Amino acid sequence: MLMTASATSKSQGRAEPVTGGVAPVTAVQAQQSTPTPRRLRRLLCLDDFETAARRHLPRPIFGYIAGAAETNRSLHDNRLAFDELGFVPRVLIDVSKRSQQASLFGSTYAAPFGIAPMGISALSAYRGDIAMARAAAAANIPMIMSGSSLIRLEDVAKQGRTTWFQAYLPGDVPRITALIERVARAGFEILVITVDSQVAGNRENNVRAGFSTPLRPTARLAWDGITHPRWLFGTFLRTLLRHGMPHFENNDATRGPPILSPSVVRDYSDRGHLNWQHFELIRRLWKGRLVIKGILDTGDARIARDAGAEGIIVSNHGGRQLDGAVSPLRVLPDIVATCPDIPIMMDSGVRRGTDVFKALALGARFVFVGRPFGFAAALCGEAGVRHAIRLLSDEIHRNMALLGITSLTELSPDRLVRLEGGG
Repeated sequence: MLMTASATSKSQGRAEPVTGGVAPVTAVQAQQSTPTPRRLRRLLCLDDFETAARRHLPRPIFGYIAGAAETNRSLHDNRLAFDELGFVPRVLIDVSKRSQQASLFGSTYAAPFGIAPMGISALSAYRGDIAMARAAAAANIPMIMSGSSLIRLEDVAKQGRTTWFQAYLPGDVPRITALIERVARAGFEILVITVDSQVAGNRENNVRAGFSTPLRPTARLAWDGITHPRWLFGTFLRTLLRHGMPHFENNDATRGPPILSPSVVRDYSDRGHLNWQHFELIRRLWKGRLVIKGILDTGDARIARDAGAEGIIVSNHGGRQLDGAVSPLRVLPDIVATCPDIPIMMDSGVRRGTDVFKALALGARFVFVGRPFGFAAALCGEAGVRHAIRLLSDEIHRNMALLGITSLTELSPDRLVRLEGGG
């Protein structure tokens, strides 16, 4: 039997449309004045960006983005969970005035999806975090900047108010306090705290691909760069000439180590001792909206809400932490039912407009997409991300008509069936 969300979640648990006499505007229409670069025109869906990026990026960097933990069980199940659900469309309904606009935390966005946080984006794409922030602002969707980034958060904050900041907690209270104060001074209005990174995941794929943080200069690494000249000259050397060696800028209130070093060891700050009291401390320090990311358990969701979280992102870190952790889509309805009074969002595995629909039908207010936008930025910077946003938004707009809905609030569990042979 298909999982269902509680009745109260129908109004609280998914994207809210903007109603009125204004014609709907999609993220596609918001960017129509921007022509698509020729090299992107053959990319027709989000999965195409990964295929193209595999050729464009050096093996270690591509492996870092694409890979997950250990045997990739969670990575694969994130997709399988979506594939186990099918739609029940309705017909002969006037869908000419459909709208995918969505409201979240008092802001109206052009679509019910945003860009998930991705670390070291400026290594795979020239000024990657800024490229994604600008594209998101132009499309009027949220972009979450990763704390494991190589561009100062103050510089990214200037790109638009649709950017949120995601933090990994440093190891002690003074450093936590200093980081939160720095984020506030930069002007961010929404802070996301990721809590599923007590220790670094066992990413054997990274080791096999030759990736480490910081990167170690080796003959193999040099060869990987030389054999990918578009990335070498367009991203890495361009960054060195214009901005110097990239450093980890935002894990702490002070600058971290460089991304390339033969001897420096990155401080991962053991977070094993962190607990809910630290989250409550952040709630007292942070005056803006506070979101918690990495929740999969209903009990944790309840504790987070009671500790002051104003939103929850259900996530298994894209399969990059505990291999075998359940797909967020499988536990989403129960978490929505547990916390119907705050927006529940999710990431991990979203690749199609129909994936967005399935998450919204099971109670999500919003979804976030990571890897495809990282690949899009690597291929063509801001223009690549704009194209990826346009493709996903266009899928949503088209499929709303095919499903027979005019607003996202019409999505509910009764629009879905579990396919034969599904879980």
